[in-house]
Amino acid sequence: MSEIAVRQGVKYIDGYRFRAAFIAGAQAIINDRAYLNKINVFPVADADTGTNLASTVQAVAAELPNDPSLGKVISEASDAALMGSRGNSGIIFAQFLYGLSLSLKSEKLTTPAKFVEAARVSVEHVYESLLNPVEGTILTVMRAWSNALKKFSSTSDDFQIILHNAYEVAEKALKETPRQLEVLAKAGVVDSGAKGFVDFLQGITEFIRAGNLRDIPVFEKPEENAEIHQFSGDDKIPYRYCTEALISHSKVDFVEVKHKAESFGDSVVVAGSPQRLRLHVHTNDPAELFDWLREQGELDSMKAEDMVRQYEVSHKRKYPIALVTDSACDLPQEIIEKYQINVIPFTVNFGENSYLDKVTITPEKFYSLLDAAPIHPSTAQPSPAMVSNLLSFLKTHYDSVMSVHISSQLSGIHNLAVQAVDNHEGDDIHVIDSKQLSVSQGLIVYRLAQAIDAGKNITELKALAQSYVEKTKVFVDVATLKYMVRGGRVSPLKGLVAKLLNLKPIISLDEDGKGVAYGKSFSRQGNMEKIKQMTVDFAEKGPIWNYAIVHARALDRAEVYAADLEKLLGKAPAYIQEISPVVGAHNGIGVVGIGIMHE
Repeated sequence: MSEIAVRQGVKYIDGYRFRAAFIAGAQAIINDRAYLNKINVFPVADADTGTNLASTVQAVAAELPNDPSLGKVISEASDAALMGSRGNSGIIFAQFLYGLSLSLKSEKLTTPAKFVEAARVSVEHVYESLLNPVEGTILTVMRAWSNALKKFSSTSDDFQIILHNAYEVAEKALKETPRQLEVLAKAGVVDSGAKGFVDFLQGITEFIRAGNLRDIPVFEKPEENAEIHQFSGDDKIPYRYCTEALISHSKVDFVEVKHKAESFGDSVVVAGSPQRLRLHVHTNDPAELFDWLREQGELDSMKAEDMVRQYEVSHKRKYPIALVTDSACDLPQEIIEKYQINVIPFTVNFGENSYLDKVTITPEKFYSLLDAAPIHPSTAQPSPAMVSNLLSFLKTHYDSVMSVHISSQLSGIHNLAVQAVDNHEGDDIHVIDSKQLSVSQGLIVYRLAQAIDAGKNITELKALAQSYVEKTKVFVDVATLKYMVRGGRVSPLKGLVAKLLNLKPIISLDEDGKGVAYGKSFSRQGNMEKIKQMTVDFAEKGPIWNYAIVHARALDRAEVYAADLEKLLGKAPAYIQEISPVVGAHNGIGVVGIGIMHE
């Protein structure tokens, strides 16, 4: 081992030293994050290990108290990591800190002997957090480092010497990772997560050797972000969604969570304890996964990122213009897939349970809950970060971006997108207020997708978008006002009167995109006849490009509409689609909507 300059031996680590050393290690990861992203090929070549590790350690560093007690500081570090960890590598790092806290949470300070044992326990906990530990990764380097700590602590009681020599062993283990993992050898790189851990050790080692406790930078919490995987290879993606969740007061054993999670996909990592654990899984069925998790405990910090769409953006985009919409746009999935349309999900809440519209809750599940749940669901727009990050990500891969959203009179997502564009001044990103929702919004997006497919440029597209908005109309056959009353959109008195008189309202949108009562009947059949006539009257004002039908658990009624309108208009609807949860929350079961657009 190489000699190091030792000014004074370091015989213990207290809260002050641990905090300062951690911040030095965190800074080393942050400084190297771009390179870590570049060499990221395992378990998925999604080029985000550096970003995830940097975000994780930044979240921890921002929460570290300036306290003399090691136990207090390391316990805070463990909690912050569990809350703020990101991605596979970040959750592994969180489990490493959790393992350290188990051994040191009661200590005012630690000697080399105690620290070595804590490191051993910590590494064992990391291995236990993974369902299928793979050597040649961060695990291998952690274990090599832990073993080296034990070896060098037998001949020295100076942290400077022990940590420096153990760091050199970890660095050597890192260089060996391509020999242990074929995917690394093929790519000609070391493991990205392992390199991040070695960066962390280097920062710590250098601080312990020569750092100054009075010269420690202050870390801010990382901004809320929607992670974007940027894939670096032509690898197949067997599981579409990268999902994470924080589960508190779990009712199942830690090991059982890992094994059950594997039934949903792969890349399973579980950090923490049954009282509070963080789960990472790659899956094709996030809705089913989160349904199971809700039965096991309280869920928080949920995410489900579409890695297939992000990979297509990075490597297989069809067009120079990206098209974006939100989940209120009720387009069939096959159209979304065909034209590579990017969809931002709204949030749907049943009490304390939150869902990502159409991602972690399906319409079928939603409508089952709608009748059974004692509390009417509420909806929320996406976070500003989710909107801003997606538009920024798309602009790095496309010449232009067009983002088309539900009427600004009905939701704030249009304004969020406008604000995001203002923050990206100079970028070719354009936000369109559809002044519609659901099926009529879907028709606008569908036709714009076809225009992009036909080769229209962004200037032509902007003009077309405005034209399509003006040419589109929606008629909504509401089965009952019960759900609008429950959701607070109609007063209980009006709801009671409507019920007593058996009134069936017809809803549409005015030219500004605001909901208006467009008519009413005293029977469902009466509503159907009126809406069919309204549709025909609209069609008589000019040639029809297309129309479509959506419904909430009313397929039979939607099919009757389709058959009758096909006879009246001379063409079948473009599609029949179930209404998204975010729209169904306000209109309820039984609703049917007709969207129609002039040529």
